[in-house]
Amino acid sequence: MKTLIKGGRLIDPANDRDGLYDLVIDKRKVLAVEKPGKLSEKDVNGAEIIDARGFIVAPGFIDMHVHFREPGFEYKETIETGCQSAAAGGFTSVATMPNTDPVNDNRSVTEFILRKAREKGIVNVFPIGAISQGLKGEKLSEMGDLKDAGVVAYSDDGRPVMNSELMRRAFEYSKMFGLPCIQHSEMLDLTEGGCMNEGLVSTELGLKGMPTEAEDIMVYRDIALLLKTGGRLHVAHISSGNSVELVRLAKAKGLQVTCEVAPHHFALTENAVKGYDTNAKMSPPLRIDSDLEAIKEGLRDDTIDIIATDHAPHDVVDKQVEFNRACFGIVGLETALPLSLRLVEEKILSLGKMVEKLTSRPAEIFNLDRGALRVGDIADVVIFDPDAEYAIDISKFKSRSKNSPFDGWNVKGKVIKTLVAGKTVFSASSN
Repeated sequence: MKTLIKGGRLIDPANDRDGLYDLVIDKRKVLAVEKPGKLSEKDVNGAEIIDARGFIVAPGFIDMHVHFREPGFEYKETIETGCQSAAAGGFTSVATMPNTDPVNDNRSVTEFILRKAREKGIVNVFPIGAISQGLKGEKLSEMGDLKDAGVVAYSDDGRPVMNSELMRRAFEYSKMFGLPCIQHSEMLDLTEGGCMNEGLVSTELGLKGMPTEAEDIMVYRDIALLLKTGGRLHVAHISSGNSVELVRLAKAKGLQVTCEVAPHHFALTENAVKGYDTNAKMSPPLRIDSDLEAIKEGLRDDTIDIIATDHAPHDVVDKQVEFNRACFGIVGLETALPLSLRLVEEKILSLGKMVEKLTSRPAEIFNLDRGALRVGDIADVVIFDPDAEYAIDISKFKSRSKNSPFDGWNVKGKVIKTLVAGKTVFSASSN
């Protein structure tokens, strides 16, 4: 059956479209994109009509950094609940980090993740394979076999690759396979025992801090290795202003370096930790005002390529403990849109640029056939109301976990519908 999404403002940066368009979907793909009144009777005959007047219609969002916890930690999140959370947040594609149990460092785990995702059929899941066996940083994984099995990148996220020789080889091999290496940039010898940003607040609270230099040094090392080896480096969840500048300089030299930022790193500072709220504990930690401003400038001038949530669900037993014992990370998929829209309200990004950083740019970096709505493309679509005001309520999250520092925040921007290959996988009206 055909679907006609009618009367919305279509923002499709990959095709330089921003205006009122009607969109027709048929047989999982985009059949037509036309100005209002231009569709033929044949195009719309018998179609289900979705009235999108007053809403934004865009390619489905793509999140290249999520943790779905399955296999191994299903009490925090399963592939099914993670996909439901993604759909509720307007994401039609996600890339899952390999720090599961067992680790996704071999073909069998990659195939398990892909099979589970296909069985549930909610959103597209793109596994990321481990750089090192068991995330131990000692021996490379079977990178070629992982690519054949379906991974779209390599990362030990959750842990950095500390061994410089191993990282050098990872760049060399990943270059052969045409996939990027995603680095969790952290020098562990500088952050051991740390649980928040090192600074005035950590001193006041009596908590061991994690200095920004731990991130900066690793970013600098990886860029230096990239100069020697070639390949592609993607810096995960950048949080330090100095790291943003290092990426900016590397790009100016023509190196293939990209980076992402998580919404909590442009929405919060270390002050959120006051009160020992474990929902504000993440890695890398929340930084200070000057880092936040540098991140916003990096978004403004495109040094920071994409927005990725670092969705890291944890059960209440992992968070309702002393701050220094709590797990790092927050649920991110269901708050990404309203937090990103704050950048538009602050005039850091235009609405089109925000959509680009959530759609076509991640598709481009990771070579995914998603993130655009030209005729013949897979019809992954999000419809959202940028002006809808509401208070974030974690009890309504689709994620199995509820750890978020944004509970109760008054925000603007609500997902109305999410469609994957033309099929509605989330509708606000049925929730």
